[in-house]
Amino acid sequence: MADNTDISKVTDDPSFQRRTYWALAASAVLLLAAGTMIFSVLEDWSIVDSLYFSVVTATTVGFGDLTPSTDGAKLFTIVYIISGISIIGKFLDARFKKHAHARTTRLTQAQQSNS
Repeated sequence: MADNTDISKVTDDPSFQRRTYWALAASAVLLLAAGTMIFSVLEDWSIVDSLYFSVVTATTVGFGDLTPSTDGAKLFTIVYIISGISIIGKFLDARFKKHAHARTTRLTQAQQSNS
């Protein structure tokens, strides 16, 4: 069994973090695109309404102004919400970590140049 330090070496690698970030970004885009297409077909909504509903649902905002009316769309929405929470949550976490890392790097470089 691998030692935990081996895993931390891999996950701390900047190229691994970049690949993970872009994989999560692509997953989020694919999730929204799939939701948009499926809701458009199942509910006969416009692409804009379907995209709006996909974003609102995947981010768990849930305004309630659009709701699925067919059984198929309701069942898909259940799976979509569970997937959306996972994928969008992980993507936002990676995005915030990337931003924090970039800010820390800039501050460190600024402190070193002032020394």
